[in-house]
Amino acid sequence: MRGIGSGDEAGSLVEPGPPRDTFRILHVSTGNVCRSPITERLTRHALADRLGDPLWGGLIVESAGTWGHEGAPMEANAEAVLADFGADASGFVGRELLDEHVIRADLVLTATRDHRAQVISMGHSAGLRTFTLKEFTRLVRAIDPATLPPLEDGVVERARALVRAAAALRGWLLAPTADADEVYDPYGAPLTFFRSIGDEIHQALDPVVTALTGVATRT
Repeated sequence: MRGIGSGDEAGSLVEPGPPRDTFRILHVSTGNVCRSPITERLTRHALADRLGDPLWGGLIVESAGTWGHEGAPMEANAEAVLADFGADASGFVGRELLDEHVIRADLVLTATRDHRAQVISMGHSAGLRTFTLKEFTRLVRAIDPATLPPLEDGVVERARALVRAAAALRGWLLAPTADADEVYDPYGAPLTFFRSIGDEIHQALDPVVTALTGVATRT
C-alpha cells in the first residue's frame, strides 16, 4: 500500500473505480527505504487525521528513490520512527524513481537539493512542481491561506493552487543557508538519529498539510 488513493493496491484509502480528479504527491529520496518512506507515511497519517479516514478527497501520496531499492522493505529504524508518531508502516515496498512517476506527480517533494535537481533533469516540465520538502515548507509559510480555494471547492483544487503559489514565490524567498533545505540521510545510523530526522520531517510536513487541507493540527 503505497499511498492515499493509489487505487491500484489492496488497502488503498480511496475507493477503486473509474478515474477521478486526483492530486499526486511524490516524495523522493535516494534508496526509498528511510527518508521518503517516513515522509510518505507521515503525510498520509497527517492527511487522514485532518480530513478523516478513509479519505475520499482524491489525494495520492507515494514515494520513490533516485537509486531506489526496488521491492525492498523500509529500514527497521524508519518503521520505529513511524510507530512513534502512530503512523502505519505496513505493506511498504521500495521502488526506483521512473519517468512515469514524475509525469504523473502534481507535486514532487525531495529530501535534498541533489534529489530535486535529479528529478528536474528527467524533464517532463517538472521544474515548477518539484521542491525540496523544507523549501516547500518555507514557501508555504509565506502564502496567505485566504488566497487559496476553500476546502469546500475540493482539496485537489486547493492543492493545485498551493503549488502554483509556491512556485511563484520561489525566486523571491531564498533559503537562509545552503543547508536549510536539506534532510540528511540516516541510512545506517542509530535509532536516535533516525528519530531526529523523523522530527525534522514531521515539523516540515505540518504547515504543508495544514495549507493543503485548511485544517490545523488536532490537539
